[in-house]
Amino acid sequence: MRNRSFGIRALIGALAIVLIASAPNASAAQRPKANVQLKKPFARDVNRLDALKEEVRHQLVMLPYYSVFDWLQAEVKTDGTVTLMGQVVRPSLKDDAEARVKKLEDATQVINHIEVLPLSPMDDQLRIALYRRIYSFESPLFRYATWSTPPIHIIVSNGRVTLKGIVANQGDSDLAYIAARQVPNTFDVKNELQIEQRVDEKVSRE
Repeated sequence: MRNRSFGIRALIGALAIVLIASAPNASAAQRPKANVQLKKPFARDVNRLDALKEEVRHQLVMLPYYSVFDWLQAEVKTDGTVTLMGQVVRPSLKDDAEARVKKLEDATQVINHIEVLPLSPMDDQLRIALYRRIYSFESPLFRYATWSTPPIHIIVSNGRVTLKGIVANQGDSDLAYIAARQVPNTFDVKNELQIEQRVDEKVSRE
């Protein structure tokens, strides 16, 4: 179970998910002569993009106030442009995320589309109630509560709830959704949790 939990932790880069646009292929007329010449530069560019992807992910998950009530993700393009997305409770977290990524050497431009969730005492109360219900001591999901940042992120905006992150199996995803639906004063609940095995397959294809 410890090895499996570690595997899920490694995938929480959902907290920060980075997409890479693929480079165009050479035309058929160019392939006989240009293929050998382009092979090494192309490989080097891909390696730099992979490194930038990992650096962005690391910077986002290591932000000091990044919590289970926030969600951050990013898209990295081949020219080094990084687009930040997600929802956060603290305005400072949006600014900190942008500042961290701007310091990366290969990030040529940072576009900040992170949404700061509206201030609402009712939403704050709802966040606490949802956390207690989903990560209840009696629930099988309690094992996730022991992580430094639990993988099931609870995003609340004006009483509307979205569950994000990665869990071990479909059963855990269903349990989280059912638990959230049982909390009073929730207007709507969307389950956007991903399953570990499916994410593994997606990463292997990329």
